[in-house]
Amino acid sequence: AFGNQLIPATMPLKKATVFLNPAACRGKAGNLFEKNAAPILHLSGLDVTVVKTDYEGQAKKLLELMENTDLIIIAGGDGTVQELHANINLLSLCVQAAFSKIPIGFIPLGKTCTLSHTLYPESTNQVQHITNATLAILKGETVPLDVLQIKGEKEQPVFAVSGLRWGSYRDAGVKVSKYWYLGPLKTKAAHFFSTFKEWPQKHQAALMYLGPTERPPEEPEEKSSRPPLYVRLYRRLKSYWSSPKEFPQEVAPEDWEELKLSTIELSIATRNRQLDLTRTEDFMDICIEAENVSKGQFVLRGSQKMHDPHMCPEGSQHIQASRCILQLPEGTEGSFGIDNEEYEAMPVEVKLLPRKLRFFCDPRMREQMLQAAVQ
Repeated sequence: AFGNQLIPATMPLKKATVFLNPAACRGKAGNLFEKNAAPILHLSGLDVTVVKTDYEGQAKKLLELMENTDLIIIAGGDGTVQELHANINLLSLCVQAAFSKIPIGFIPLGKTCTLSHTLYPESTNQVQHITNATLAILKGETVPLDVLQIKGEKEQPVFAVSGLRWGSYRDAGVKVSKYWYLGPLKTKAAHFFSTFKEWPQKHQAALMYLGPTERPPEEPEEKSSRPPLYVRLYRRLKSYWSSPKEFPQEVAPEDWEELKLSTIELSIATRNRQLDLTRTEDFMDICIEAENVSKGQFVLRGSQKMHDPHMCPEGSQHIQASRCILQLPEGTEGSFGIDNEEYEAMPVEVKLLPRKLRFFCDPRMREQMLQAAVQ
């Protein structure tokens, strides 16, 4: 249907830049994209430029060539998305602001594709899942997604669309691939052998956080033109003479809450997995899981965590926050999982950037979100 439609000669072609990670899906991503997604994109009439992110950090250099791009397509897994986010924010403020307005498409080719659960219907067939995602991009429906800004001791912040994990479930999940020879039992095996360490496994830290913020109304896409100079001068003079002079009021201090925690796992996640397009507050979810988990519960819950990494089971402490600071004891070892990418564990400040980016979404998923909000 898309291939048979005619494009008027006077209509400029939309330009799409595809960031393809050939290393995703154990090196099969390039072949999956060329067979299942590329033909649909070309038949739709897009002017497609495919850029392969062959090495870490390359996305930063390639984004400088995207001044005239109408849409961006990320083809890969969570690591490809995370790498792209981190480098975009190293560019100038002008480019960063311009990029935030460009719609983004996500074609799931990797082993872990957390975003696909939000944007597209579930499918057990990988080829169908890829083609559904590609067609959703062409249909043009978008949803706003939140982004977490995670800043540690280094100057360069890291950005995530899913979230941060620190704890025993995350550590065990990283080792699942080592037990590939056990087939469907590899997940349980990885978590079972993790229980041989000192038990219970405690992760201690201090957490400071601010509560949810009120969601402002969405800004119109096209802002009205700036009034002439004489109009702006008149308004300033009128405001100056009509308003009584008042001493500047002191800004109220932020109401930080402080909490000492000891947990088997800490998770800080966006609400992108349970997207609510009509909510009136912006916040991220902080889940502090109880440390008194039995070894049997740990093994059983490990499989659920592989499917939904940021699930918050019963008995956990759940906090809604717009910003938080995580302080770790000196000498803390281990690592964080940020959008399924490994980073050294260190004190961090996590800030929510609400509705920062717009992603293409299957119209059926968007309709389900709106219906769920009404109910």
